[in-house]
Amino acid sequence: MSDITGYELSRNWFDWCFENTEKVNPNHSAIYFFAIEHCNRLGWKEKFGMPTQMTMDAVGIKNWRTYSKAFNDLVEWGFFKVIEKSKNQYSATVIAIVKNTKAHTKALSKATQKHIQKQSSSKGNSIVVIDKPINYITIEPINQLTIKEFSENILKDSFVFEHATKIHNCNETEFKEIVALFFIKQKADGTKWDSLHECKKHFNNWLNRYTPKKKSITSQVQFDPIKR
Repeated sequence: MSDITGYELSRNWFDWCFENTEKVNPNHSAIYFFAIEHCNRLGWKEKFGMPTQMTMDAVGIKNWRTYSKAFNDLVEWGFFKVIEKSKNQYSATVIAIVKNTKAHTKALSKATQKHIQKQSSSKGNSIVVIDKPINYITIEPINQLTIKEFSENILKDSFVFEHATKIHNCNETEFKEIVALFFIKQKADGTKWDSLHECKKHFNNWLNRYTPKKKSITSQVQFDPIKR
C-alpha cells in the first residue's frame, strides 16, 4: 500500500458517502477509519488481521450483528477485501484495504462551496467567497525524532506489540529485548528515519524476517535504547 495515504482514503470515503447518503451510517465510518488506523500502525501492510472484538470495543459497537452488517457493507461497496474470514467474534478477519475511486469528487466540492457562499450571504456579506477548497496533496510533517523517542513510541504501541506476539509468541519482556536488538542494529548501520511512521514500517518488516535466538538477547548485549 505504498501508493496510498490515509488522507487519500479519507477523501475517497467521504466523496463516496456524499453520493450514497441513503446507505451509510456512523458505524461504517467508525469501522473504516479504525481499519485505516490499525493498518497504519502495522506499517501499511497489504493484508492484516482485524480482530472483531477489538474493533467493536474501539468504535463502541456492542452488538455483533450490527458490526457484522456494517463490515459486510464495506466489503460489498469495495472498501475492504476479505482475505480470510474469522471463525468467531474473538478471532481476526484478515483483510486488505482497497482504494475505492468510484466516487466523483466534483459533487462534494461544489456542495461545500455552495454551503460556504450561503453562510457568507446570511452574514450580510455581498462579496463572493474566494476561499475555494482545492485538491492539494496533503504532505505529512517530518518528525525528526531521536532513537530514544522512536524506541519509546514503539514500546508503547499496543498494535505493534500485538503484531510481534502473533509472529514470535513473545511476552512483554521478550518484546522489549527484540526492540532493543532492532535499534542496536539500526544504530550500527547508521539508519535514519524521517518519521515515526517510516520507523514503524521498517520495524514491522524487519520483525517479519527476524529469527529469535534461544539465548536471551539481554544476556548477549547490554543495551537500553531508552537510556540513550
